[in-house]
Amino acid sequence: MDDIPYMLRGITHLATESSTLISSSRYLNNPALRDWVATELLRKNGPDLPTPTGSYRVAGIIKDMQDYAKIDAMMEEERRHNAVLDGFLTERFVSRYTLEDLAAYPPGSVGRIFHDQLAQNKYQLQIVPPHEPSGHYDYLLLRFGQTHDLEHLIVNGGFDSLGEVVVGLAKLENLYKHFSPQLAGELAVMQFFASIRFLTRTALHYPQVWHDTWAAIERGRAVGKASDAYLLARYEPVFHLTPSEARKALGVRAVDEVADSTAASRIWDGQA
Repeated sequence: MDDIPYMLRGITHLATESSTLISSSRYLNNPALRDWVATELLRKNGPDLPTPTGSYRVAGIIKDMQDYAKIDAMMEEERRHNAVLDGFLTERFVSRYTLEDLAAYPPGSVGRIFHDQLAQNKYQLQIVPPHEPSGHYDYLLLRFGQTHDLEHLIVNGGFDSLGEVVVGLAKLENLYKHFSPQLAGELAVMQFFASIRFLTRTALHYPQVWHDTWAAIERGRAVGKASDAYLLARYEPVFHLTPSEARKALGVRAVDEVADSTAASRIWDGQA
């Protein structure tokens, strides 16, 4: 015993008849997720595998792992004491606006800025196309997909790599603020994986922007903790407002309205 290093004491080697890797963690048990974690947390950035593809792929992996019926039941229980969630699930609003609708809003408004970003960068109008949700959780995922790009404007997370960090950490904090821990854990797991890869890749490959990445994390956390449940909000009623005005209307607070992550993101993306 004395010859075992102190920090290695207490390890117990368990026996199993399984012919494959098995763990008490459903995440460790998933081969696709193990491969995703190894790739996305350790790799360098490159044009052959654009950063947005990572979040799309991990979302599919996590969806396959999750029990939608269980999460629906958790949301049904949560709505009994969460009035905002209850209203969200009762209304089941789905966006139907078009790019032409957004073009009609005045310059400087949320709707017009959103239009210009979509048009200039040839982004898809909605990450998740409108469909008839199969349940509470499927509906929540639909709305999260429809509002993600708008969250960039509302929390001032630029449409760049480190801007995604701001948006992602704001979302994580807001989920854990407005939902019970167990439900928040289910709703946040996709975003956690999508966000944590930025920190590990910065540490391993882009130390020049270490402070910028942490600043993005702190900016996002500040917004998520200080704000109302903006993740469940309808954004169409604020399209005519400026971003600052829209934040007040939606109860979004502690936003750094002047921060710009463009230069740091170019370094993180390997473009500078």
